[in-house]
Amino acid sequence: MYTEEQLYSIALRECNFIGDINFLKLVRRFGTAENVWKFSKKELSKTGGMGLKTVSDIGNSAHLKFAEKEIAFCEKNSVKINLRHQKELPFLLSECDDAPAILYQKGNFDVNLKTVSMVGTRNITSYGKKFIEDFFEETKSHSYISVSGLALGVDKEVHEQSLKHQIQTIGVLAHGFHTFYPAKNRKLSEKIIEEGGGLLTEFNSSRKPDRENFIQRNRVVAGMSPATIVVETAFGGGSISTATFANTYNRDVFALPGRISDRYSQGCNHLIYQNKATAISTLKDLLDLLGFNDSKDIIEELFPQSKITIQLSESQELIYLRIKQNPHVTLDDLAEKTEMPSHKLLPVILELELLGKVKSFSGRQFLAI
Repeated sequence: MYTEEQLYSIALRECNFIGDINFLKLVRRFGTAENVWKFSKKELSKTGGMGLKTVSDIGNSAHLKFAEKEIAFCEKNSVKINLRHQKELPFLLSECDDAPAILYQKGNFDVNLKTVSMVGTRNITSYGKKFIEDFFEETKSHSYISVSGLALGVDKEVHEQSLKHQIQTIGVLAHGFHTFYPAKNRKLSEKIIEEGGGLLTEFNSSRKPDRENFIQRNRVVAGMSPATIVVETAFGGGSISTATFANTYNRDVFALPGRISDRYSQGCNHLIYQNKATAISTLKDLLDLLGFNDSKDIIEELFPQSKITIQLSESQELIYLRIKQNPHVTLDDLAEKTEMPSHKLLPVILELELLGKVKSFSGRQFLAI
C-alpha cells in the first residue's frame, strides 16, 4: 500500500532547510526523493544555488526512522499519502508555487468536481449564518465541493450546511491526524468522512496545532479552489491571510459586505475597499460569477438551436481521446501516450482549442471539454 518513494519523501521533508519549494527543486533535478537521499551533498548543493548548508541534513538516519514510524501510523489510521511531485495533489493546489510537498488525506476527494472555498471568523453572527444557509440552499442542486478549515464559527457552519444539503465537503487541518483541534468539531470531522467527504493536512503526526500552522493551513484552503468566499472577519482575522493567498494565486475572492460599525464585517469591507475582493451584492450575482448559473443554458432556452456535430480528423480524434482519458495531461506525457513529437502535437491541440474541444492550462497541461 505504501511505497519507498513515500518513505523517502517524508524523511526528506523532515530535513532542516528543506521546505516545500526546496523539496520540489531537488526531486525535479534528481527524479525522486529516494535519489535525492542517496546523492552526495556536494552534488545536491548545486541545485538552484542551495549550498552545502541547505542540504547538510539530507541523509540523516533519524529522519528515515521517523518516516518509518509515520508510514506505520498512516497504515494503522487509514491515511493516504499524496505526493506533489507524483501529481497526486488536487490540480489547482499543485499549480501553486508553495504547494505542500506531501498532503495527508483521510476520506475522499472527487478531483472531477469544482471546488469553492469559504472561510470566516470563529465568532459568526446571525448575518453570516443566514448567508451560508442561503448559499447552500441555492446551490444544493449543483455538484461541487466546499472547502473550509474545520474551525468553529463560519468553518463549522460551512461543513454542516454542506452535509445537510448532501454536498461533498473537505476540511483542511492545521495539525497531524494524531490529534484534533478544536475538540468540539471531532464528531463533525467523523461525519464528514462518513458522508463521503474528506480531511486534508500537510502536517505529519508529530505536528501539533501550533499558532503558525493555521496561517500555513490557510494557503491550502485558498489554493484548493478557483474562488474563495470570505463571509465575516474582523481586521487582521485569519481569513484575511486566506484572501491574501488567494490573491497571490490569481484566484477570485468574494467578500460579504456589512455595516461599518459591525466588527466582523470590517475585515470584509476592508478587503473590498482595497480591491482585494469583489463585494457580494446578491446571491444570484455571486452564483453567476462562480459559474453555477450557466448563461449558455438560459440562451439555449430562449434561442433553441440544433446541435452541430464537429467531425474531427484522425489525428485530432486520437489526441482528443488521449486528453479526455488523462485530465490535465502534460505535453510531455501526451507525446509519450500518442507516440508523436511535441512539435507535431501543438498545432493539433491549437486546432482542438479553436474548436472548443480542449482547454489549456499553465505548465502545458490540457483538459478535454
